[in-house]
Amino acid sequence: MSIRRILVADDEESIRWVLAKALKKQGFIVDLAEDGLQARQLSRKNHYDLAVLDIKMPGIQGIELLQTLQTESPKTLVVVMTAESTMENAVAAMKNGAYDYLTKPFDLSALDAIILKAEKAAAVTDQIGQLRNEIQDQYRFGRTIIGNSQAMQDVYKILGRVAASDVTVLITGESGTGKELIARAVHYNSPRLGKPFIALNCAAIPRELLESELFGHEKGAFTGAIERKAGKFEQANGGTLFLDEIGDMPLELQAKLLRVLQEKEVTRTGGNSTMAVDVRIVAASNQNLTSMVRDKTFREDLFYRLNVVPIVLPPLRERIEDIQDLAEFFLHRAKQEMGVNVSELSKEAILRLKQHSWPGNIRELENLIKRASLLTPNQVLMPSDFPSLGCTEECGKQEDSLEALVTHKLQNSLAQMNLQELDNLYEMVLHQVERPLINIILQQTRCNQVRTAEILGINRNTLRKKITTLGITVKRTD
Repeated sequence: MSIRRILVADDEESIRWVLAKALKKQGFIVDLAEDGLQARQLSRKNHYDLAVLDIKMPGIQGIELLQTLQTESPKTLVVVMTAESTMENAVAAMKNGAYDYLTKPFDLSALDAIILKAEKAAAVTDQIGQLRNEIQDQYRFGRTIIGNSQAMQDVYKILGRVAASDVTVLITGESGTGKELIARAVHYNSPRLGKPFIALNCAAIPRELLESELFGHEKGAFTGAIERKAGKFEQANGGTLFLDEIGDMPLELQAKLLRVLQEKEVTRTGGNSTMAVDVRIVAASNQNLTSMVRDKTFREDLFYRLNVVPIVLPPLRERIEDIQDLAEFFLHRAKQEMGVNVSELSKEAILRLKQHSWPGNIRELENLIKRASLLTPNQVLMPSDFPSLGCTEECGKQEDSLEALVTHKLQNSLAQMNLQELDNLYEMVLHQVERPLINIILQQTRCNQVRTAEILGINRNTLRKKITTLGITVKRTD
């Protein structure tokens, strides 16, 4: 944006004449007003990129006119003129939103410098506005949030109702269903657009560090605290704080979080003073928080504080009709980001995708499309480009053994993981096999631990230890 039209308001005719002559010489369109009332009438009739107002004028004073312009024409930049004896008025004008001020008498070069600075500021403002629109457009439903199924239409309806408000939102759904994407959509379609969006995965931070991450800490608060650190609440002030995997937050920290949500103020670890924070909370979990409340592993009062507006994201297997749109979206993104030479998916490939159970949901689909588009020698993705989606004809002839079933499931699960980032895969897989196995035998023996240990062929003390380690709930039934 460049400055084209300027309003000059001053009760001194000589000032108006000098400014009009100088500004018109530079190619600006200039309108003149001899008092505040006339200036207000002109501002309501025309749009001005810049207004140069005298503080002291008959009728309507400059401060009042400034306030009017701030309300009725917020894009108009205002420069106030004041005599040295009324500098306190200049300070008041700046507090009320004036862009700059000139002290009479002033050199015209000073006004030229302000106009040049104002043009640069206006250009930056336009760029920021454009970026905000682009970000908002990016998170508009149908752009990066893909899906026309009834399940997703229900999600869109809730988002449309709550995005513009400040209510707390709780997003639940399996891993990989896009909870953070929905959280960002809530933020970028709200009045907090332009303010920070801060995300914290409660499951990814060690328990002893999570409090410091949330609330910050003072220097020397604990070993390793070599300097003061602002927490996520401070960083998100004015914006949105996304607490992912909130179900993994320790109970003692849940109590402190609840207090912050109630009091709207935080205290850094090791500190004494409190700081007011204005933060919208969006929380998410892939766990059943209602069951956790019943089992006393999640605070009931915190649950109700977070669960003001619940959004349940359906797993991909319950929105099969969205798979083709999602797959084509991820293929288009792969072409843009990685320059792959793949144009489309065959009908047979789409059918194969729709037949898969998708334990890893949308994240698994995205990784699968990315991998296939990188490795295929073809321009069209075929079923053969997705070997991990199911048994081939040769595999189907094999005996449907437990080992074959486990191998098939394991291949599907590993296909959605980045193995380079893992260092405990053996233990993780072992736990996922042990937990359901022990649960099934416990159910069959009606939670008779002696008999369960005999069937499993392990010591009873070993069984008790595994029940504790794996977090298995034992409820004896008659």
